[in-house]
Amino acid sequence: MPHKLCSHDEMLRKVRNWQAEGAKVVFTNGCFDILHAGHARYLAATRELGDRLVVGLNTDASVKRLKGPKRPVASEDDRAEVLSALGAVDAITLFDDDTPEALIGMLLPDILVKGADWPVEKIAGAKAVLEHGGSVLTVPLLEGRSTTGIIETIIQLHCPQQRGG
Repeated sequence: MPHKLCSHDEMLRKVRNWQAEGAKVVFTNGCFDILHAGHARYLAATRELGDRLVVGLNTDASVKRLKGPKRPVASEDDRAEVLSALGAVDAITLFDDDTPEALIGMLLPDILVKGADWPVEKIAGAKAVLEHGGSVLTVPLLEGRSTTGIIETIIQLHCPQQRGG
């Protein structure tokens, strides 16, 4: 299986080459810790909006800052490998900041996508994409699916002594 993880420089070259060929490059980002049906549907729907899908993947340190000391469950290498196996994903690059704003400003994708739970005006990188003539869109989420929910279910089923804390 080809690993689709690229450095920022490699990703920039790929994005510019795809755009020069006339492809619409779509960008999304996330932690993608414990991949579930909601992630799969989201990424498939996001890919349908353009010709190439680039995923900005939070590093382990970034996930820990955003989600807490017990996250991520899966390492950045494992998360990148799982995402690499998905046909919807063309390329992946890691980012260590709390948001991918700088990365998006560098890549300038044609379309920036987040889940419908994000108001467009709060999406990191939206301003740069819009100023460059691109679009910022949201995709509906699959109700009741989340990594946090999966973790909570596992704790409830298998670790009743840890409930509530």
